[in-house]
Parts: sequence; C-alpha cells; structure tokens
Amino acid sequence: MNKIVEKEFFSENVVKLVVEAPMIAKSRRPGHFVIVIADEKGERIPLTIADADTAKGTITLVVQAIGVSTRKICALNPGDYLADVVGPLGRATDIQRRGTVICCGGGVGVAPLLPIVRGMKEAGNRTIVVLAARTKDLIILEREMREAADEVIIMTDDGSYGKQGLVTNGVEEVILREKVDEVVTIGPAIMMKFVALLTKKYEIPTICSLNTIMVDGTGMCGACRVTVDGRTRFVCVDGPEFDAHKVDFDEMLMRLKAYN
Repeated sequence: MNKIVEKEFFSENVVKLVVEAPMIAKSRRPGHFVIVIADEKGERIPLTIADADTAKGTITLVVQAIGVSTRKICALNPGDYLADVVGPLGRATDIQRRGTVICCGGGVGVAPLLPIVRGMKEAGNRTIVVLAARTKDLIILEREMREAADEVIIMTDDGSYGKQGLVTNGVEEVILREKVDEVVTIGPAIMMKFVALLTKKYEIPTICSLNTIMVDGTGMCGACRVTVDGRTRFVCVDGPEFDAHKVDFDEMLMRLKAYN
C-alpha cells in the first residue's frame, strides 16, 4: 500500500496527489507511467508520473475524475492509502540536445509534460512551452513550467487568460519566428492530431504521448492498440510515446469513442 502525503485541487475534477513510492521515485524517468489501484476491488488505472522526489521517496500524480475508479482516487486524502502503485512502466522519453524544442500540452496532458520539459532543459535545449485549455481555471502547473522552461505561452479557447486561440496557434507563432528542432505534444488525441498536422507541414520532428488510450498497462488487454507507420503497436509496452507523424489519429479517435 502507498500512502498519500499531499493533495491539491487544480480544479473541481482534477487533483494532484503526492504518493509515497520510494523505489519508483528513484528509478522513474520522463515519460514513465504507473498503474494505480484505489482499493482491493478497484480497477487498474494508468497514470503518467508528473514529478518525483528521491529524497522524500515520493511521486506526483495528476488524476482527472471521469469514472468510478478515478473518482475513488480523487476522493482520497492525505493519510489515506492506495491499494497498489506499480511502476515505472513504459519507455522513457528520448531526451537529447536538439536545439530549440517546443513542448505543448492541453488539459491534464500538461502533467506528464513537466518532467519532459525539465529533461529537455537539462539536456541543453532552448525549451518553449505552450499550455492550452478551454478557460483560465483549467490551466495547470503554470508556475512549475515557468521555473523549468525558457518561455511559456498560454492559450485559452475563450481568451480568459494568455492569448485566445488553440494550442496550434501558439506553436505556429513560435515556428514562424525562429527555427524549431523538435516538438513534443501531450493532451487530448484531437489536439495531438492537429499539432502533428501542423508540424508535418513545417517538417519538424514531433513526438506524441498516447497515454489517454491505455487501460490495463501490460499489453494483455489490447485496448491500447494503435496503428503507427502502418503497423499495430501497443501504447503501454511499445510507448507511450511515438512519432506523431506516423500515428493514425483518425483510427485512434474512432476507438476512443468506445469508452464514451
């Protein structure tokens, strides 16, 4: 069992939990995820690790309450325990010195983007972050991103904060003013699709994280299968990150409708 030591509400349905998991905190790398089970009868929930503190032996998870199990997890408080946390799982982000890197995230996709931003900066890249949400209240981890990146651009659909527009507007703004060597995008599948279409036009290598389609996290259930470069891949064991220009997002969006 893993003890919850801190809890913070980002919004009504999005919660940050700091959880005791010393072995995971020590070995995790940007891009890794864990499987979380709320209680003995709970289902397996894959969550990407947003942060880790090796000194305290903790990891940080950001959870959106959208179903029975995630609502159970979000209802827990400091001092409560998760039945199980297993990880780190998946393949870590390929972080190298490339030059100028744009890291763009939408919604809770900003959480797994944070360790990637830090890693890109530590590798010597000029790191620009584009955060997007429907409204100001849904922007998360802005302070942490500003501390980690060279520049942060905020985009909101309604213009309530930052600039009005979509994440692609913010990304293209940077592309038009300076040379960009790589783009990393994490968020809703539809957002990543249009980021990929934009960067393909400018021939900029782009990485996307498809953690939104994962269920079991072991490759056994097959729910996270996607087509990448014409071949079937399983996000939880082959990813969660892939070349965004090779992902069949239309197929992925069709399969995501099954969860509605």
